[in-house]
Amino acid sequence: MQQAIRICNKEFKDYFISPIAYIVISIFLLVTGWFFFTTFFYYNQAYLRNFFNLLPFTFSFLIPAVTMRLFSEELNMGSYEMLLTLPVTFTDILLGKFLAGVLFVAVALIPTFAYPICIAFMGQLDWGPVAGGYLGTILLGAAFVAVGLFASSLTRNQIIAFIVGMTICFTLTLIDKMLFFFPRALLGVIGYLGADFHFKNISKGIIDSRDVIYFLSVVFIGLYSTHLVMRGKN
Repeated sequence: MQQAIRICNKEFKDYFISPIAYIVISIFLLVTGWFFFTTFFYYNQAYLRNFFNLLPFTFSFLIPAVTMRLFSEELNMGSYEMLLTLPVTFTDILLGKFLAGVLFVAVALIPTFAYPICIAFMGQLDWGPVAGGYLGTILLGAAFVAVGLFASSLTRNQIIAFIVGMTICFTLTLIDKMLFFFPRALLGVIGYLGADFHFKNISKGIIDSRDVIYFLSVVFIGLYSTHLVMRGKN
């Protein structure tokens, strides 16, 4: 675990050496801030529901942009083989990169704490859904980071990794809204696969073990699939 933390620190610092971290965080804050405050003053209600409702769609685009380089860049430059010669296991590498991605998501969320603080000064804010919303956001971010890692492991091309990751994330976000395409017998299963459905439950302050298990399952499947793909490249 110590090696995984070292890799996490390295990957996290690499984000802020390049301009990608500042660009992604700036876009994230501009998009969420614009949509949140325009609808907030329109409805004049003290809640963060519109902000949290936007996050699955925003993350579907932004997180693949953050994770697309984590494996594909090293595969393209040949540094992955050099990394394997160091006294680290592949599990350390995988967990380190995953934790760096989740930590980046957490850092990007820090400036958004200004939203509930501003609302609390202007109205009576229920902090339960706010806490649940941020917990759900971390779980959603972790799930999409795992998906992004899987997409990055499939190819040496970062653009292709971004497109694959974005496609999977958008599919998970939208699939429960396209139930009319599926047979009635499959509606329960397909509905359960929707990330937005589980995220909205948690963002309302309702912590259901089924929703938590869903996100942890996506994380496990994403990381395990990445493990299988990268093992096949050795």
